[in-house]
Amino acid sequence: MNHTLSISNLSCQYEHQTVLDCLSLTVNKGEIICLLGSSGCGKTTLLKAIAGLLPIKSGSIKLNHHLLDDRCTQVAPEQRNIGMIFQDYALFPHLTVVENIAFGLRKVTAQEKKQRIEQMLTLVQLDGYTDRYPHQLSGGQQQRVAIARSLAYQPDLLLLDEPFSNIDTQVRHELIREIRDIFKRQGVTAIFVTHSREEAFAFADKMAVMNKGRIEQFGTASELYHHPSCKFVADFLGGGSYLPATKSRDNDYLTSLGTVQADSPSALTIEQQCVLLMRPYSIILQSDSGAETQVEEQQFKGDQCHYIVNVDGNRLIATSLEPLSVGDHVAINICSKGVYAFPS
Repeated sequence: MNHTLSISNLSCQYEHQTVLDCLSLTVNKGEIICLLGSSGCGKTTLLKAIAGLLPIKSGSIKLNHHLLDDRCTQVAPEQRNIGMIFQDYALFPHLTVVENIAFGLRKVTAQEKKQRIEQMLTLVQLDGYTDRYPHQLSGGQQQRVAIARSLAYQPDLLLLDEPFSNIDTQVRHELIREIRDIFKRQGVTAIFVTHSREEAFAFADKMAVMNKGRIEQFGTASELYHHPSCKFVADFLGGGSYLPATKSRDNDYLTSLGTVQADSPSALTIEQQCVLLMRPYSIILQSDSGAETQVEEQQFKGDQCHYIVNVDGNRLIATSLEPLSVGDHVAINICSKGVYAFPS
């Protein structure tokens, strides 16, 4: 596989405080990678380091096998051929759509510039908006202009910082689909930052879940969701309920609900104390007038409903195949799918 970006043991500091800590990441040509994490975890710092806007303390950054940054070398930001789209798009308010797109095309002939602009306008479906100014465009249209401007000079890598945060919810999902389709048709290699798992699932080929300047886990959405490497990743990508357990054998765990099977193998040893993370769909409730457990709370989720039950002081989030009400007595059934074991 052809690597576009290779980051090795990268560390960065702000005022003597470590923000990125020995971080490594490889991005293949044509991949869309998401840096996913809560505020302050180092996502935007990593983008700035890649773009050359922030000095690094140690490690190295290579783009298409060319060294951009290490302790001895630092290529200037304008010489890296990296495009960057900021959260507010950074469009020039006094320039039209065409003038914004043309801004970075300074080293091409007039004919090439004209052709490139026409290609970009068609690509982002803004052919009829050439003479409009940014304030005359919707948020989604401004985003398209920013993308067209960044792609016009054909960067080797495109960086996007919270690219969909200013877009109305009603059009966000459609815009994500459209922009992903544009990137894939153009073979764009991109890294984008978000704190929204829904955006990450919809837009990225792979995700890097970040925590305190490190990458906790890197892989596809399916890999990270169904096989989380730690409690942090499991909680961030879906959450659920925790139940104390003891490993008995293989994937069997003893709990107050009886023996529960986990969805995937664990490195835990026999008789080791642990906790089981159970997704809501792993806990299925069924009406049972003779059961002691009662529904304590109901959470309407639109297309489904979650129910809260209490088991020995543990708050469990569950689902049901039948409508239930607060106070109903229920039996609890556990299926192994969506159950993960972690050390206590």
